[in-house]
Amino acid sequence: MNITIIQTYLFWEDREKNLNHFEKLVSSISSPTDIIILPEMFTTGFTMNPEKNAEDNLGAGFQWMQKIAKQKNAIITGSIATKENSKYYNRLFWVEPNGKHDTYDKRHLFRMAKEDEHYTPGNKKIIKQVNDWNVCPLVCYDLRFPVWSRNKFKVESGKSNEAKWDYDVLIYVANWPEIRSYPWKQLLIARAIENQCYVIGVNRIGKDGNDFAHSGDSMVINPRGEIISKTNEESIETIKLDKAYLEDFRKVFPVGMDSDEFSLNI
Repeated sequence: MNITIIQTYLFWEDREKNLNHFEKLVSSISSPTDIIILPEMFTTGFTMNPEKNAEDNLGAGFQWMQKIAKQKNAIITGSIATKENSKYYNRLFWVEPNGKHDTYDKRHLFRMAKEDEHYTPGNKKIIKQVNDWNVCPLVCYDLRFPVWSRNKFKVESGKSNEAKWDYDVLIYVANWPEIRSYPWKQLLIARAIENQCYVIGVNRIGKDGNDFAHSGDSMVINPRGEIISKTNEESIETIKLDKAYLEDFRKVFPVGMDSDEFSLNI
């Protein structure tokens, strides 16, 4: 499976400029790709002013994603400040080329920026099938909560030494500031190792409207915890993920067989 990550600066609380900017970047993708991944709140930056900046559910940003998905014949995902039923959500959209879509509302809201005072948390994850891969997209601060991110498994019938995991790829779209770049990098690696999966973190660069700098550090990590792609600059990169490599590693080192069963009360 090929995935394309776009790391760039964002225009603060300016939907039109951001959509025009991303359209130019997306149009430059020349390699075949299955998923195009954009940062968190890619239409506005990490705004705590949803009354002014949030769009209605399935609004302009989503419609733009539908257009791009069809044009590029690829899934596109990223989060948008969204209003629905008088509530605001940091909502990730998963948009397919055929027009179908799904959504994930960010579960863990960043209280240090008072996100929890402006937005409503989600209560369910989504796992999407892309060819023979299962993909779980999450948002930024969710990265700090390993139980929410945890990859569950079940033993395959008649295969006592193999576990079937819920997902193969874990995605985090983010606006993660440079001052906390060290935990961003370490936690992405940890999530890959403990969940025996590929992990993709897509961040932004540049300063936001609150003068917080972002160093990017978008990366792709294999299930052994090895970084196979990393960037600190504006970049568009397409990376091939190897399903055979993932499956072979899970068979040789089947830690899923010894994982603890658990359930979440939400």
